[in-house]
Amino acid sequence: MPRPKKIPSKLRNQKPQSKKNIMPIFLIIGGLLVLIAAFFAFQKKPVQYTPEVVGNPSLRVDKEKIDMGNVRLGNTVQASFEITNVGDKPLKFSKEPYVEVKQGC
Repeated sequence: MPRPKKIPSKLRNQKPQSKKNIMPIFLIIGGLLVLIAAFFAFQKKPVQYTPEVVGNPSLRVDKEKIDMGNVRLGNTVQASFEITNVGDKPLKFSKEPYVEVKQGC
């Protein structure tokens, strides 16, 4: 009768590989794939820009006039406006102040 082979003690104490050990790897890979897909799905598409003025920069202001009404001396008021370059060349300001504020107009 053949003798049974001796199994080294290191191998006797090891547990067999189970599918539970592989599951976290699949979950991590799946999560990464979902994150990558979401990144590309919600990425902003570049907007096609058609300049209103060709060959020069051109400045457009969203408000031509800001009327604060009667403001008492010493009170602070605040206004905001948006400046946009609607030309196809870079708009450069060469002097400071870039915006001039006039009082009493």
